[in-house]
Amino acid sequence: MKVENIKDGIQLFGRSLLLPIAVLAPVGMIMGICSALTQSYIISKAPFLGYEGVQLTIQSLKDITAVLFNNIPLMFAMGVAYGVAKYEKGIAVFSSVLAYLTLAIVMNVWLKLDGSLAKTHLSEVGQGLVLGIQTVQLEAMGGIISGLVAAKVTDKFYKLELPLAFAFFSGKKSVPIITFLWMIPIGLVIPFVWNAITDFLTSISFVVMNEKFGVGVYWFLNRALIPFGLHHVLDSLVRFTEAGGTYIIDGQKYTGILNATNKILFDLGPQDPNWSLMPKLSSYLAPAEMLNAMFRIPAIGLAMYHAAYKVNRPAVKGILLTVVLTAFLGNVTEPMEFSFLFIAPGLFLVYTILCGLMTLPLAFLHVSMGYIRGTIFDFGIFGLLYDNTNWIQLVLLGAVNFVVFYIVFRFSIVKFNIKTVGREEEVRHNTLLKDKRYADIAALVIEGLGGKDNIKNADNCITRLRIDLYNQQLVDHERLKDSGCSGVFLPKNNHIHIVFGPHVEFVKNAIVDGMTGK
Repeated sequence: MKVENIKDGIQLFGRSLLLPIAVLAPVGMIMGICSALTQSYIISKAPFLGYEGVQLTIQSLKDITAVLFNNIPLMFAMGVAYGVAKYEKGIAVFSSVLAYLTLAIVMNVWLKLDGSLAKTHLSEVGQGLVLGIQTVQLEAMGGIISGLVAAKVTDKFYKLELPLAFAFFSGKKSVPIITFLWMIPIGLVIPFVWNAITDFLTSISFVVMNEKFGVGVYWFLNRALIPFGLHHVLDSLVRFTEAGGTYIIDGQKYTGILNATNKILFDLGPQDPNWSLMPKLSSYLAPAEMLNAMFRIPAIGLAMYHAAYKVNRPAVKGILLTVVLTAFLGNVTEPMEFSFLFIAPGLFLVYTILCGLMTLPLAFLHVSMGYIRGTIFDFGIFGLLYDNTNWIQLVLLGAVNFVVFYIVFRFSIVKFNIKTVGREEEVRHNTLLKDKRYADIAALVIEGLGGKDNIKNADNCITRLRIDLYNQQLVDHERLKDSGCSGVFLPKNNHIHIVFGPHVEFVKNAIVDGMTGK
């Protein structure tokens, strides 16, 4: 297998994690708010929350949202199957659920035959209940394995032809059956190797989980992996597996920083002794995200504005403000990062190094703030409403980050004449995205890509169109710029990325409609 194919496969897998993560983030916010509003120290500050009807409503909503977090592996199974499968994605998702159920029960049978099925303290021996089945506690990894198997089986066998006597089970019907059969030996093998895998993940965790410099290494890697779409893989490993450490809280074992954070933040609260774990846990979650979204990206935006030619500043102000607010309000930082990544890779390298170095103080500032998002709303809820968060320390560190990033970026842009927004000879006054004229944007993109006959496949991630072409020589970069995109680049032969930010999915849908004549 070619290195390029391996790289593409890893990128595809990384993108497939976006769907469950995208669902868990807003639902987790709702669950977090509800959990906070049911705790006694919040009720003491707002007595009206103590009324029975109010608490019943909040608790009910908390229980509803918690169902997703209680079934994270299933979410990952479906998300990975949908993202990785090239054909018949619906069948792949269906098969992934069947695969995960099969995996759980086969491992249950193995534990029984081995005589290692625990009767009590399940988490201490790496076991847990999955949809009522006591099994090896693989967490998200079990879902990922199931999703990958389902996707690969789907792509290989969805056109399978069987002899006439078994013709009913041919084609798409064969996929879940074959998936089921595949998961039996996989379920029997996993318990043998899982302990070794757990030991390996634990062995490498000392780098990114180091008390003094681990958080800096983690956030350097997080930003550095953005161009390859692999930062989601890193996030998932640290959040949901042994790579993020294991924690004993009130006698129970919690794997990964997010599972431990959920327990402390939502069930125990700031007055519990286990709150002492929060500074370390949260440094891999929201506080570092807030540094980026609330301080660094605005600093870079201001630096770009001041570095822009004066005649262009009125035109670029709205563009930069939109990009900054996208990060500040939604923690979507890619539009700003991609605006200089491909025109100044050296500056992006400096940016990633700075992100790691300037996050290091979180290791000793005792900032204890949830959750997984880095927006101003998260700061208000989990920083200001909670006790013992040391949010002022985060603000002070953020201010230092703002100054450092502003100085470095303004100096670099001017010194090396980097063509960031506003430093081009001509700034295009494009309002297509602002006006949500997706059909017009799609028409320009299709034309700029050499027409619909030159487009092999159109897909998207969280901010970028990812399009396979038949002939990249037909690409008209100037026409693509007319569409209002914030960046165009060719990471490999006949494959192009076009950056549209949070609007990208609507643009992609309009392109698909334009190609099919809808």
